[in-house]
Amino acid sequence: MRVGAFVVAAQFPGQGPGEALHRAVRTAEVAEEAGLDAVWLAEHHFVPYGVCPSAVTLAALLLGRTRRLRVGTAVSVLPSSHPVALGEQAALLHLTSGGRFMLGVGRGGPWVDLEVFGGGLDAYETGFPEALDLLRRWLTEARVGAAGERYGFREVAVVPRPADALDGDGKGPEVIVACTSPASVRLAAERGLPMLLGMHCGDEDKADMVDLWRRTARAAGHEPQAAHVSAGVCQLADRTADARETLVKAMPGWLRQGLDAHVTVDGRQRAMRDPVAYTELLCRLHPVGTPKVAADRLAATSERTGITRFALLTEGSGDLAATEENVRRIGAEVLPRLG
Repeated sequence: MRVGAFVVAAQFPGQGPGEALHRAVRTAEVAEEAGLDAVWLAEHHFVPYGVCPSAVTLAALLLGRTRRLRVGTAVSVLPSSHPVALGEQAALLHLTSGGRFMLGVGRGGPWVDLEVFGGGLDAYETGFPEALDLLRRWLTEARVGAAGERYGFREVAVVPRPADALDGDGKGPEVIVACTSPASVRLAAERGLPMLLGMHCGDEDKADMVDLWRRTARAAGHEPQAAHVSAGVCQLADRTADARETLVKAMPGWLRQGLDAHVTVDGRQRAMRDPVAYTELLCRLHPVGTPKVAADRLAATSERTGITRFALLTEGSGDLAATEENVRRIGAEVLPRLG
């Protein structure tokens, strides 16, 4: 089982973006010191929910600050990026980090980002499969051209090629797909790509998604096994009640401020979760409590779903010192219980 930190760079009420980004960097540095496997970096635009607008850029910084830690995007939003540009960045990070970079990609949402970056609503609603396939070709082939509905260009050389890593295995960076629906599960499975599953899902939902992935992958001729990633929240304390209280006091303000700032590109109405109820749900679903409770929760999720990789949000207190302590306690008191 591999446990990593999920870094949103959340801007809590009363904080500035600089404070959130400093906490994000420190989370990664402490994660390496504490023995965690990886950090996974979120990407958002124009909202304080998360103030990192480029997960690959922050990944580059953190790969340079660390020596062992794997760094992944969770996720880079394909409808707001050109697949070739993102592929070039991923290849660069793969080659210069000794293969420690992982590229998580997703559709994002129907947000105003699509207007600002010029992708348009079609990029979100129908363009993701074409973009994903072009990205994967860029990461595996020597020359790439395109003649699709959205992307069309003459054949060009892939420079640098991910396969040319001096100490690599001839493969490019791992690509992971954020999945929130049966359609996205099937899309990932048909390509044999592992899934990143969100915080809002419980074990039963995740087990169903893994089962659908396996059946679809097998039908497509792929191995029915993959190292999927489960996102969640982790907050440790000597008493479970104290861990939950920390999150219930801090997270609703961040969720209310951050989620309410999202603007849809086409004016569609959307219902926002009740921030307090959502925080309480996350406390029930994920490793929130004593180190033993947290370890038991992770082990149970792994047994029920078959998932062996976890990306845990550790900044739910909104406080730098508390986040650092939380990460250190995961390394010192949770990981040993997981073997």
